Amino acid sequence: MSPADSLHPTLTAEGKRGGRRLAVLTAYDYPGARLLEEAGIDWVLVGDSLGMVVLGYPDTTHVTLGDMLHHTAAAARGLSHTPLIADLPIGTYDTPEAAVQNAQALLAAGAHGVKIEGGTSHRAQLEALTLAGIPVMGHIGMLPQSVLLEGGYRIKGKTADASDALLADALALTAAGVFAIVLELVHPAAAKRITESVPVPTIGIGSGTHCDGQVLVTHDLTGAFPWFRPKFATAKASVGDAIRSAAAQFAAEVRSLEK
Repeated sequence: MSPADSLHPTLTAEGKRGGRRLAVLTAYDYPGARLLEEAGIDWVLVGDSLGMVVLGYPDTTHVTLGDMLHHTAAAARGLSHTPLIADLPIGTYDTPEAAVQNAQALLAAGAHGVKIEGGTSHRAQLEALTLAGIPVMGHIGMLPQSVLLEGGYRIKGKTADASDALLADALALTAAGVFAIVLELVHPAAAKRITESVPVPTIGIGSGTHCDGQVLVTHDLTGAFPWFRPKFATAKASVGDAIRSAAAQFAAEVRSLEK
C-alpha cells in the first residue's frame, strides 16, 4: 500500500474506530522530514506555516504556490514511506478548477495529499479534489489564511451557535470525502463534539485532548523558533538556544586563532 493509499477516508476511518491516535508534525526540508520519519511520526505536513518559521513573513498570507512546491519537494526527498501532506496556500483554491490544478502540482512535487482551509464555503473545491482522486484534508476553526480578515488568532466554537456552525462545516467536509480534519483553536468542548460526530480522524492543534490526533509546528515543539511560541505548544527541546550557543562558540574560537 502506498502512502497516498493510506490516506483514503475508509482506511483513516478504520484507524479512528480502532482508537489509533495520530501524531503529525511539520517539515519544510530534507533533514527535517527524514528526522520525523525516523522518529515514527505518522503524517508529515508541509504547512504554509513555513511562511513564518522559515521565510520570516508575519503570517501565512504571503506564502506562494512556488514556495510550497519548493519545500514540498525538499521534504519529499527525506521520506521513504511516511505520508506527506502539503498545504494549498492562499489564493490557490478559489475555484474548483484551480484547486485541482494546483493540488496536482503539489502531488507532482512529492506530496501524497493536500490540505485546504474552510468548511461549507469550500465544499465545491473539496468535492472536485476528491473526484480527481486527490486525498484531501480539511481544516476548520481558526483559519490562519484568514487572520488579516479576522484581526487575529481567536478560539472558535465557544458558543452554542458557533459550535453548531463548526459541526456543520465538519459534516460538509466528510460528505465531500476528506480523509481527516484539522481543528485549529477550537474550544475543547466543540472539538470533542465534532470528534464524536464525524467518521474520519480529527487532528487538533490548540483544541484540547479529545481529538483523534495532534499536530504541531515542529519549530514550536523543538524550540527552533525561540522568538515566538503559541501558548498551547510546549517545547521539548531548545534547538534555537543550542544553535546560538554553538555559533557563538565557533565565532569565539575563530577570533582566538593566531594569524
